[in-house]
Amino acid sequence: MKPIGLIIGETASLPKEIIKKFQMIFVPFATDWPEGKDLPGKDLFQKMREGAKKGIKNFPKTSQPSIGNYKEAFEKALSKFEKTILITVSSKLSGAYNTACFARRMLSQKMQERIEIIDSQTGSAGEGLLVFKTAQLIEKGKKGFNEIVLSIKQMIPEIHLFCMLEDPKWLEVGGRLSHPLAVLLRQMQKIGMRPLIGTKNGMIKPVSLKIKAKDVPTALFKELKNETRKKLESGKKIIVAISHADNLKGAKRLQKMIEKRLNNTKIAFLSLVDPVIGVHSGPGTLLCAWTEEDL
Repeated sequence: MKPIGLIIGETASLPKEIIKKFQMIFVPFATDWPEGKDLPGKDLFQKMREGAKKGIKNFPKTSQPSIGNYKEAFEKALSKFEKTILITVSSKLSGAYNTACFARRMLSQKMQERIEIIDSQTGSAGEGLLVFKTAQLIEKGKKGFNEIVLSIKQMIPEIHLFCMLEDPKWLEVGGRLSHPLAVLLRQMQKIGMRPLIGTKNGMIKPVSLKIKAKDVPTALFKELKNETRKKLESGKKIIVAISHADNLKGAKRLQKMIEKRLNNTKIAFLSLVDPVIGVHSGPGTLLCAWTEEDL
């Protein structure tokens, strides 16, 4: 039996190869969209684009894993590992953390003592980056369970996530943005002004307004360069995660700019964004998360 296992939710936006490599136990969220079942497309976001073309008004809804889902994941993990860590999406974005805590209380006292549940206070690529660095710590085998838990909690404030949307209409469709504001944002985008969306105190919200941002990959690269400048100038190394919602071309352009123009910076992964964030942000969304490599 291995010493430490890792449980993750679908919100972590990690590529399947990384999940498999580190033997993570994956807990999916439910996506309900009967109208999209027969639409063409390789992924949810391509189907959403097709649905919009066909005038479909009802779009996907997601729901967190059940208590039973988490209980099953804990039992599976503890059959393979001496102890396990579950990292969840921010508790201010989903009830997943609280549901997982309730599921743990359904287990025996001895099993509960072998489980740590951590609120990432972020989501999507940010959550995935935290999970990725945690998996590396576990793989190195130099720290014990309590040390790793402490390291994760110290990393959380140092995970930075920001993104830009292709079209605010998806927030409008989901009822998270009024029609007049959605119209205003579209008009602003035509002249190169876009809101930069990021995480603050566990919430995802607009953090600033960027000008000359018609080209999203370039705008995100400039933001990353600006945010990391002082750390890179002081000799720190940076690790970056990129996620996209059916915007692979833009994601690869952003990756190429980072690899060519930012020294001491490497890409942890490039992945499709999770449906929980993606159904609200909509197709075309591009996300970027970063932190110091050697925290």
